[in-house]
Amino acid sequence: MTVKRILFLLALLAAVGGTASAAPAATNSAAANRVLLIDPSSMPVAAGKATLIIGTLVRTNGVYVGDYKLKVFPYFLKNDKGRLAIVVSDATLAMVTQGKPAAITGTATTAKNGQTRHIEATATPTDSQHGKLKLWFLAGGRKMIFEPAYHFAGEGMAAVQPPSTATNLTVINL
Repeated sequence: MTVKRILFLLALLAAVGGTASAAPAATNSAAANRVLLIDPSSMPVAAGKATLIIGTLVRTNGVYVGDYKLKVFPYFLKNDKGRLAIVVSDATLAMVTQGKPAAITGTATTAKNGQTRHIEATATPTDSQHGKLKLWFLAGGRKMIFEPAYHFAGEGMAAVQPPSTATNLTVINL
């Protein structure tokens, strides 16, 4: 759950970064109507790999919300899925739109038992539509760190996620 929040916040920051040259009100309005897409990301775990997959994130009332899956190979019993909520204020979106890195926070709620995890992230825009996220959360006493790329898509546009490069992974709920 924490991972999804981080990803959501990072996505919001990226959306704001692309409209830095526009008037502030128009930039925030345009950024607020875009969906956030986060690429799958992996990190090593003991004799295996954890892969975080975040679905399309939609912003409502300053919060990006969407689904996530965590796949842990070969430890399929550690797989997780649930809902991610990342808080991205208009001010934070404006920072990202201006190309400035921004810190974001959120929560990930597992579908398994409703447990909530705190997520933190830093969004570093590369341009107004794209950037990198560094998100982290605690899972089983271990700090999980993922560094996916993100991009924004306009409202009503087809939101296509790139194919996952991970294979033979199982879904893990946070």
